[in-house]
Amino acid sequence: MGSPPRPGWFGFGFRGFGQALGSELGPRSSLYGPEPLVLEGSGERDPEKAQAAVIEVLQVRPSWSFSGFLTRDGGLLLSGSVSGQLPGCRDMLASEQHLLVLRMEAEGTPAEVQAWAAAPELGGEPLWTQQLLQQGSRESEPGSGPQTGGPLAPALLPLVPEPGWYVSPRQPFSRPLAPELKARQLVLGAEHALLLAGMGQVYTWGTGRHGQLGHGALEAELEPRQVEALQGLPMARVAAGGWHSLCVSEAGDLYVWGWNESGQLALPSRAIAEKEKTVAGASGPSSCSPEAEGPIVDGDGDPAQFISIQPFPALLDLPGGSEVSKASCGSRHTAVVTRDGELYTWGWGKYGQLGHKNTASLDCPQRVDYFTDNLLRVEAVICGPWNTYVYAVEEKTRLSSQLDRAPL
Repeated sequence: MGSPPRPGWFGFGFRGFGQALGSELGPRSSLYGPEPLVLEGSGERDPEKAQAAVIEVLQVRPSWSFSGFLTRDGGLLLSGSVSGQLPGCRDMLASEQHLLVLRMEAEGTPAEVQAWAAAPELGGEPLWTQQLLQQGSRESEPGSGPQTGGPLAPALLPLVPEPGWYVSPRQPFSRPLAPELKARQLVLGAEHALLLAGMGQVYTWGTGRHGQLGHGALEAELEPRQVEALQGLPMARVAAGGWHSLCVSEAGDLYVWGWNESGQLALPSRAIAEKEKTVAGASGPSSCSPEAEGPIVDGDGDPAQFISIQPFPALLDLPGGSEVSKASCGSRHTAVVTRDGELYTWGWGKYGQLGHKNTASLDCPQRVDYFTDNLLRVEAVICGPWNTYVYAVEEKTRLSSQLDRAPL
């Protein structure tokens, strides 16, 4: 029996291009359950020794065929179809064609955004550079940062608020924001963008053909438009998948909308229901539909309404009424962290990106038991298009801090 996993970053899902994902360094193109992240740059193949060695990862920025790792010493390490290193990096935005990097070589020097070609070996000169006259400051996520040993969460790209513009992984690399938009967070989907404004309002724009803008129609929006269905509900964060969207309220409620083809909205999916029916008949019921051996029905005995597109935000309840603190979306899967430090995932699971040690897709939230079974509290989740990275700490750390704060 092996030793329990150490706190730190874990990965699971697609790694067909050799991108660092977990400790198992064999030829498999996917990891179906969480494994501790090991970077080849550490020079150590043994997972336990490598984690003790080492390169301390503060943040992960995944694309489809490669991942970027921001390290405590300010470096950027690339793994997968694009490899190489860059010093003095504060954040990165990745696509299959370009890397956008926020760099500041030393404290007191001007910061700048650089665009690099996503070549197999990163080198030469950047394609494009824009210097920032004033660098915006951001608060670290609760429980993160050097003082606690957690991941530093700069969240500086794609949004750079003081100059009033944001960056994109495709040309044109920068676009201005309207001066009245006091932006707190901006995220990019495959064809759309979500912006969280200063008072908790949510704005969306881009292609809307899968309902991912949340305006009730499927038309495109060329400029940021407020999601009217969320007016009066202050939001704390937003996330964008390939063609779906979500936001988390300040109260910890989760709202989802957009494309539900693989159950990524945790709403009934016909494709998953039909597959579950086949599996149930052959090998017993599935975990999400424990009694389903025939057609899924609603409370009145009628066939359930399957949802392929949800054009308005829908309130989604997690099991046990858990409140959400963090959220991230892959191309067609979704992951959230609860305020109790548990991880739930759902949606497309072909490459193990849900972390349940199988390739099943799910249209309902399911807890990733690996972390609770190993007494780990999840503090951050970052979804790549077809994989997932998670940062977790020892559960006893949280219990100790609660005891320290308890009244005598």
